[in-house]
Amino acid sequence: MGFAGKVLSIVIPAYNEERFIGTLLERILTVDFRSVGVQPELIVVDDCSSDRTAEIAGACPDVVLKRLTVNGGKGQAVRAGIEIATGDLLMIQDADLEYDPNDYLPMVRAILEGRGDIVYGSRYLGHGRYSGQSWLAYLGGRSLSIVALIATGHYINDTVTALKLFPRHLLAGVPLETSGFELDHEISAKLLARGYRIVEVPISYSPRSKAQGKKIGLRDWFIGARTYWRYSRG
Repeated sequence: MGFAGKVLSIVIPAYNEERFIGTLLERILTVDFRSVGVQPELIVVDDCSSDRTAEIAGACPDVVLKRLTVNGGKGQAVRAGIEIATGDLLMIQDADLEYDPNDYLPMVRAILEGRGDIVYGSRYLGHGRYSGQSWLAYLGGRSLSIVALIATGHYINDTVTALKLFPRHLLAGVPLETSGFELDHEISAKLLARGYRIVEVPISYSPRSKAQGKKIGLRDWFIGARTYWRYSRG
Protein backbone atom coordinates (compact mmCIF):
# COMPACT_ATOMS: atom_id res chain seq x y z
CA MET A 1 0.00 0.00 0.00
CA GLY A 2 3.01 2.29 -0.09
CA PHE A 3 3.17 3.35 3.55
CA ALA A 4 6.72 2.10 4.24
CA GLY A 5 9.01 5.00 5.13
CA LYS A 6 6.08 7.18 6.12
CA VAL A 7 4.79 8.73 9.35
CA LEU A 8 2.50 7.08 11.89
CA SER A 9 0.49 9.63 13.89
CA ILE A 10 -0.44 8.29 17.33
CA VAL A 11 -3.39 10.21 18.78
CA ILE A 12 -3.72 9.85 22.55
CA PRO A 13 -6.81 11.41 24.18
CA ALA A 14 -6.10 12.01 27.86
CA TYR A 15 -8.18 13.17 30.81
CA ASN A 16 -6.68 13.14 34.33
CA GLU A 17 -4.09 10.49 33.44
CA GLU A 18 -1.09 11.89 35.34
CA ARG A 19 -0.42 8.44 36.85
CA PHE A 20 -0.01 6.78 33.49
CA ILE A 21 0.69 9.23 30.66
CA GLY A 22 4.43 9.56 31.31
CA THR A 23 4.99 5.81 31.40
CA LEU A 24 2.89 5.31 28.28
CA LEU A 25 4.93 7.85 26.31
CA GLU A 26 8.16 6.22 27.47
CA ARG A 27 6.89 2.84 26.30
CA ILE A 28 5.87 4.21 22.92
CA LEU A 29 9.30 5.72 22.38
CA THR A 30 10.94 2.32 22.94
CA VAL A 31 8.94 0.67 20.14
CA ASP A 32 11.10 -0.36 17.17
CA PHE A 33 9.18 1.58 14.53
CA ARG A 34 12.06 1.16 12.08
CA SER A 35 11.27 -2.54 11.87
CA VAL A 36 8.05 -1.67 10.01
CA GLY A 37 9.47 1.34 8.16
CA VAL A 38 7.50 4.16 9.81
CA GLN A 39 8.33 7.16 11.99
CA PRO A 40 6.09 8.08 14.94
CA GLU A 41 4.31 11.38 15.47
CA LEU A 42 3.01 11.50 19.06
CA ILE A 43 -0.04 13.68 19.65
CA VAL A 44 -1.51 14.02 23.14
CA VAL A 45 -4.84 15.79 23.40
CA ASP A 46 -5.44 16.87 26.97
CA ASP A 47 -9.20 17.05 27.53
CA CYS A 48 -9.07 19.90 30.06
CA SER A 49 -7.56 17.75 32.82
CA SER A 50 -7.53 19.03 36.39
CA ASP A 51 -4.27 17.23 37.20
CA ARG A 52 -0.72 17.27 35.74
CA THR A 53 -1.50 15.31 32.58
CA ALA A 54 -0.73 18.19 30.22
CA GLU A 55 2.39 19.20 32.16
CA ILE A 56 3.83 15.69 32.00
CA ALA A 57 3.01 15.20 28.32
CA GLY A 58 4.30 18.65 27.41
CA ALA A 59 7.64 17.94 29.08
CA CYS A 60 8.32 15.20 26.51
CA PRO A 61 10.16 16.82 23.56
CA ASP A 62 8.79 14.25 21.12
CA VAL A 63 5.14 15.07 21.86
CA VAL A 64 2.77 17.45 20.10
CA LEU A 65 0.44 18.63 22.87
CA LYS A 66 -3.06 19.97 22.21
CA ARG A 67 -4.88 21.34 25.24
CA LEU A 68 -8.66 21.65 25.15
CA THR A 69 -10.12 24.46 27.26
CA VAL A 70 -13.40 22.61 27.93
CA ASN A 71 -13.79 18.94 28.84
CA GLY A 72 -15.69 17.52 25.88
CA GLY A 73 -15.18 13.76 26.18
CA LYS A 74 -12.90 11.18 24.59
CA GLY A 75 -14.52 11.48 21.18
CA GLN A 76 -14.00 15.21 20.98
CA ALA A 77 -10.36 14.79 22.03
CA VAL A 78 -9.80 12.15 19.34
CA ARG A 79 -11.40 14.40 16.73
CA ALA A 80 -9.09 17.25 17.76
CA GLY A 81 -6.11 14.93 17.39
CA ILE A 82 -7.21 13.79 13.95
CA GLU A 83 -7.42 17.42 12.84
CA ILE A 84 -3.78 18.20 13.68
CA ALA A 85 -2.24 14.84 12.70
CA THR A 86 0.03 14.90 9.64
CA GLY A 87 0.99 11.23 9.28
CA ASP A 88 0.19 8.82 6.47
CA LEU A 89 -1.21 6.38 9.06
CA LEU A 90 -3.11 7.21 12.23
CA MET A 91 -3.37 5.15 15.41
CA ILE A 92 -5.79 5.89 18.25
CA GLN A 93 -4.39 4.86 21.66
CA ASP A 94 -5.92 5.36 25.12
CA ALA A 95 -3.76 7.17 27.65
CA ASP A 96 -3.84 4.42 30.27
CA LEU A 97 -1.59 1.36 30.37
CA GLU A 98 -4.16 -1.26 29.38
CA TYR A 99 -2.62 -1.64 25.92
CA ASP A 100 0.97 -2.44 24.89
CA PRO A 101 2.44 -0.07 22.25
CA ASN A 102 4.52 -2.95 20.88
CA ASP A 103 1.26 -4.25 19.44
CA TYR A 104 1.41 -1.36 16.95
CA LEU A 105 3.91 -3.39 14.95
CA PRO A 106 1.72 -6.33 13.86
CA MET A 107 -1.07 -3.86 13.17
CA VAL A 108 1.14 -1.75 10.90
CA ARG A 109 2.34 -4.91 9.15
CA ALA A 110 -1.27 -5.88 8.45
CA ILE A 111 -1.80 -2.52 6.71
CA LEU A 112 1.45 -2.78 4.78
CA GLU A 113 0.56 -6.28 3.60
CA GLY A 114 -2.84 -5.11 2.41
CA ARG A 115 -4.81 -7.48 4.62
CA GLY A 116 -7.42 -4.82 5.24
CA ASP A 117 -8.15 -1.12 4.78
CA ILE A 118 -8.30 -0.59 8.56
CA VAL A 119 -6.79 -2.62 11.41
CA TYR A 120 -8.28 -3.14 14.86
CA GLY A 121 -6.24 -4.69 17.64
CA SER A 122 -8.42 -7.45 19.11
CA ARG A 123 -8.10 -8.53 22.74
CA TYR A 124 -10.34 -11.54 22.19
CA LEU A 125 -8.91 -13.40 19.20
CA GLY A 126 -7.96 -16.66 20.89
CA HIS A 127 -8.64 -15.22 24.35
CA GLY A 128 -11.61 -14.94 26.71
CA ARG A 129 -12.09 -12.72 29.75
CA TYR A 130 -8.88 -11.43 31.29
CA SER A 131 -7.88 -11.74 34.93
CA GLY A 132 -8.89 -8.52 36.64
CA GLN A 133 -11.48 -7.68 33.99
CA SER A 134 -15.00 -7.35 35.36
CA TRP A 135 -17.74 -9.51 33.91
CA LEU A 136 -19.73 -6.34 33.17
CA ALA A 137 -16.90 -4.91 31.06
CA TYR A 138 -16.25 -8.22 29.31
CA LEU A 139 -19.88 -9.05 28.50
CA GLY A 140 -20.61 -5.45 27.58
CA GLY A 141 -17.86 -5.40 24.99
CA ARG A 142 -18.66 -8.82 23.56
CA SER A 143 -22.38 -8.04 23.30
CA LEU A 144 -21.64 -4.81 21.41
CA SER A 145 -20.04 -7.02 18.76
CA ILE A 146 -23.46 -8.63 18.31
CA VAL A 147 -25.10 -5.21 18.15
CA ALA A 148 -22.60 -4.20 15.46
CA LEU A 149 -23.35 -7.35 13.48
CA ILE A 150 -27.10 -6.77 13.58
CA ALA A 151 -26.78 -3.07 12.74
CA THR A 152 -24.08 -3.22 10.05
CA GLY A 153 -24.01 -6.83 8.85
CA HIS A 154 -20.35 -7.13 9.87
CA TYR A 155 -18.95 -8.92 12.90
CA ILE A 156 -16.09 -7.21 14.75
CA ASN A 157 -14.56 -9.45 17.41
CA ASP A 158 -13.50 -6.50 19.59
CA THR A 159 -15.41 -3.41 18.50
CA VAL A 160 -14.54 -1.47 21.68
CA THR A 161 -10.78 -1.95 21.40
CA ALA A 162 -8.74 1.17 22.13
CA LEU A 163 -6.13 0.34 19.46
CA LYS A 164 -7.36 1.24 16.00
CA LEU A 165 -5.21 1.96 12.93
CA PHE A 166 -6.28 3.82 9.78
CA PRO A 167 -4.81 5.46 6.70
CA ARG A 168 -5.15 9.06 7.90
CA HIS A 169 -6.71 10.39 4.69
CA LEU A 170 -9.43 7.74 4.96
CA LEU A 171 -10.43 8.69 8.51
CA ALA A 172 -10.04 12.42 7.89
CA GLY A 173 -12.49 12.10 5.00
CA VAL A 174 -15.30 10.84 7.23
CA PRO A 175 -17.34 13.55 9.02
CA LEU A 176 -17.47 12.65 12.71
CA GLU A 177 -20.08 14.01 15.14
CA THR A 178 -20.01 12.27 18.51
CA SER A 179 -17.94 13.41 21.47
CA GLY A 180 -17.87 10.55 23.99
CA PHE A 181 -16.72 6.93 24.02
CA GLU A 182 -19.30 6.24 21.32
CA LEU A 183 -17.00 7.80 18.71
CA ASP A 184 -15.47 4.32 18.35
CA HIS A 185 -18.83 2.97 17.21
CA GLU A 186 -19.57 5.91 14.95
CA ILE A 187 -16.24 5.36 13.20
CA SER A 188 -16.82 1.63 12.78
CA ALA A 189 -20.39 2.04 11.49
CA LYS A 190 -19.51 4.79 9.01
CA LEU A 191 -16.43 3.05 7.62
CA LEU A 192 -18.27 -0.25 7.19
CA ALA A 193 -21.15 1.55 5.48
CA ARG A 194 -18.62 2.97 3.01
CA GLY A 195 -17.39 -0.52 2.17
CA TYR A 196 -14.01 -0.43 3.89
CA ARG A 197 -12.55 -3.70 5.15
CA ILE A 198 -11.69 -3.96 8.85
CA VAL A 199 -9.18 -6.67 9.73
CA GLU A 200 -8.36 -7.64 13.33
CA VAL A 201 -5.05 -8.81 14.74
CA PRO A 202 -4.54 -10.20 18.27
CA ILE A 203 -3.11 -7.88 20.92
CA SER A 204 -2.38 -8.11 24.65
CA TYR A 205 -4.43 -6.44 27.36
CA SER A 206 -3.96 -5.45 31.02
CA PRO A 207 -7.35 -4.28 32.32
CA ARG A 208 -7.60 -1.63 35.01
CA SER A 209 -10.37 -1.10 37.53
CA LYS A 210 -12.60 1.86 38.38
CA ALA A 211 -10.32 2.55 41.34
CA GLN A 212 -7.40 2.84 38.92
CA GLY A 213 -9.26 5.37 36.82
CA LYS A 214 -11.31 3.37 34.30
CA LYS A 215 -14.02 5.74 33.10
CA ILE A 216 -16.36 3.75 30.85
CA GLY A 217 -19.55 2.35 32.40
CA LEU A 218 -22.93 0.71 31.77
CA ARG A 219 -24.45 3.92 30.42
CA ASP A 220 -21.86 3.89 27.64
CA TRP A 221 -23.12 0.47 26.48
CA PHE A 222 -26.57 1.87 25.73
CA ILE A 223 -25.08 4.93 24.02
CA GLY A 224 -22.82 2.65 21.97
CA ALA A 225 -25.69 0.43 20.86
CA ARG A 226 -27.75 3.45 19.86
CA THR A 227 -24.78 4.85 17.94
CA TYR A 228 -24.49 1.71 15.81
CA TRP A 229 -28.14 1.97 14.81
CA ARG A 230 -27.87 5.71 14.19
CA TYR A 231 -24.91 5.42 11.81
CA SER A 232 -25.48 1.94 10.35
CA ARG A 233 -26.10 3.47 6.91
CA GLY A 234 -23.20 5.88 7.09
